Amino acid sequence: LKLALIGQSIFGQEVYNKLRQEGHKVVGVFTVPDKNGQADPLALAAEKDGTPVFKFPRWRAKGKPIQEVVAAYKSVGAELNVLPFCTQFIPMDVIDCPKHGSIIYHPSILPRHRGASAINWTLIQGDKKAGFTIFWADDGLDTGPILLQRECDVGQNDTVDDLYNRFLFPEGIKAMVEAVHLIADGKAPRIPQPKEGATYEGIQKKENAEISWDQPAAALHNWIRGHDKVPGAWAKIDDQVVTFYGSSLLDASVPAGQELAIKGASRPGLVTKNGLVIFGNDGKMVLVRNLQFEDGKMIPASKYFSADETAALELTEEEKKMAEDIRAIWKGILSNVAVIEDSTDFFRSGASSMHVVRMLEEIKQKYSGLQLQNEDVYMATKFADFIQMAVRKLRGEDKEEELVIDYVSKNMNNMTVKMPYQCFINGQFINADDGKTYDTINPTDGSPSKTVRSRESIVCALTAEEEELADLMEEHQEELATIESIDSGAVYTLALKTHVGMSVQTFRYFAGWCDKIQGATIPINQARPNHNLTFTKKEPIGVCAIVIPWNYPLMMLAWKSAACLAAGNTLVLKPAQVTPLTSLKFAELSAKAGFPKGVINILPGSGGLVGQHLSEHPDVRKVGFTGSTPTGKKIMKSAASNLKKVSLELGGKSPLIIFNDCELDRAVKMGMGAVYFNKGENCIAAGFFMEPTVFTDVEDHMYIAQEESFGPVMVISKFKNGDIDGVLRRANSTEYGLASGVFTRDISKALYISEKLEAGTVFINTYNKTDVAAPFGGFKQSGFGKDLGEEALHEYLRTKAITVEY
Repeated sequence: LKLALIGQSIFGQEVYNKLRQEGHKVVGVFTVPDKNGQADPLALAAEKDGTPVFKFPRWRAKGKPIQEVVAAYKSVGAELNVLPFCTQFIPMDVIDCPKHGSIIYHPSILPRHRGASAINWTLIQGDKKAGFTIFWADDGLDTGPILLQRECDVGQNDTVDDLYNRFLFPEGIKAMVEAVHLIADGKAPRIPQPKEGATYEGIQKKENAEISWDQPAAALHNWIRGHDKVPGAWAKIDDQVVTFYGSSLLDASVPAGQELAIKGASRPGLVTKNGLVIFGNDGKMVLVRNLQFEDGKMIPASKYFSADETAALELTEEEKKMAEDIRAIWKGILSNVAVIEDSTDFFRSGASSMHVVRMLEEIKQKYSGLQLQNEDVYMATKFADFIQMAVRKLRGEDKEEELVIDYVSKNMNNMTVKMPYQCFINGQFINADDGKTYDTINPTDGSPSKTVRSRESIVCALTAEEEELADLMEEHQEELATIESIDSGAVYTLALKTHVGMSVQTFRYFAGWCDKIQGATIPINQARPNHNLTFTKKEPIGVCAIVIPWNYPLMMLAWKSAACLAAGNTLVLKPAQVTPLTSLKFAELSAKAGFPKGVINILPGSGGLVGQHLSEHPDVRKVGFTGSTPTGKKIMKSAASNLKKVSLELGGKSPLIIFNDCELDRAVKMGMGAVYFNKGENCIAAGFFMEPTVFTDVEDHMYIAQEESFGPVMVISKFKNGDIDGVLRRANSTEYGLASGVFTRDISKALYISEKLEAGTVFINTYNKTDVAAPFGGFKQSGFGKDLGEEALHEYLRTKAITVEY
């Protein structure tokens, strides 16, 4: 189809790019004029491709079409108008002109929330579902027939940005392309909008975004998040307008804090260590994380009473040079500003969120040691404030107070066990955004072990830090083993020796690898008469998500995390929902070991929410997972969203072949251990507690012979002693391939069988003999990728080839 794109923004740019990639011809782009000397992203993309671009400030004058504008539009000969995001009023002469008419994207489930602030009103009114509609344009206001719709769930603390970035933006782009395909194929429906449920709300502006305080907490929260970030819900504090950002419902006891009078509120707010707590007329609470003042300055709400206490820094000559370099970067972005002065405000000078990313990237290229986040820019929007903030960070003066941990303590095993119970994010233990909690259960007696905060939201580690962490884990080994025992049901002595002991060994082993990761020099054909040199570099992948099971909570954490950190990555770990306690204790120890903030993050919660968000999140570049095969397949599908690197250690049904020429007593002992070790909760085994069970005379077609039991269940079947190839066929008939074993005195037979067995690990005359230096991982539906050993490092590294000609 020959298309005319009418609209603007990055959304419009992405729709334009995708349509061209799908083979459609864009004959013209109609967008807004340049603002402050900067072209709209849609215009930039089209101009780069040589597509005709028209920048009209308006299409109508005094309610009538501007004929010159309409004539310019008609000159491109479009067969369909596509309006991905358009803030201008387009005349019906243009809407109805093409052969196929015009289609428009609207960010609500029409007929609900017609109008320009649809996403805001979805949240303000507390809708449980959000979504978008692509409809055929008519002479009404968002009233045309529906072509297609998509919807998503609204999380309790979702903001406009959350909904837009997670669903409305990426899925909307796909749907616009799909709609064009349907039209091209003659299959596009025209479904009249129902009258029932139709609403229209006007544009939300700053003057009508004041908070009305006589409402329940949920309504206050919806009002604040529905205006976050634009136009911003506000109230008057100390006779000035203060805008509230980052709200969440707080389901907890009233925290300690300093009272703050808010105009119109029947009860003062509380400035706490986590932010500003405000109260609804139902007595329930809302937590607000950030506040912005009339001059544009934004601060953490927790710092309200201390915001102006910091004296200005005297800059060194080197820091003054850095300030001038940053001033030049600001000038390059704010090209409409003649001179960048100390009072220049980044956003009031025309910058937007996409310029924040550009600015931070340019600063990072010049000053790699200066680690800045997007939020830092919003907290220091004026140039002088930004420089002060940057210098403090560079000097390390921005470090916060000592790590604060809320423990739950229990007296057991002749000691007082202290267990953290909150999420560990960016070096701090914090409550969930929504304040939700859940109980973990002690498997020995069914009692609640601790209420854990769940968070349903979403660098390099040095050798010394991993060594220090291993030392601290060893120092706290009895406490860790006790926590592991009450959380997972592991026998205490086994937890001490294996769960904790091997975890310590794993961190020591990979600490030794931190400074030994290297590439290679490769001889290649020379470009005579010149010469060439090719070499490779091993680089960290970036943000890695690790999802672990409940059978070995601490050890599985160690197997994956130690390699991930040694390779120089940042880690976000989700422990099993039922066994998060040792992971949170590990987070405490990692902070004490000196790991930089943000390197290690622990997010307890359900796999279906936290785990899925991590595997889908665009900033996550690698997922390491241990668990069931069906869940592994779901993770692979989710990870495909941005083609993450994935390693999976999944289920197993591991054959152990015992020949009659073996040392039988040893084989029986090892065979029993192979199944019943750790209560049979092993993925390589050949609930609360189950009695050990043996099934004999099992045939290969039986369900119990094919599927993983994951409990103390032994399956025994017979084979003819001399039929080696026959028993191999039976052993390899399983869809799994994690581990296997053979017992025989005949070493030739043993080696032959080890070559033919389709499993990632083969044990000969032993079983369950794993070591931190030996790779572990499966074949077939047991997954791919390795834990432990040097090979585990490769799962968290990428290889870059560099060729030089001289």
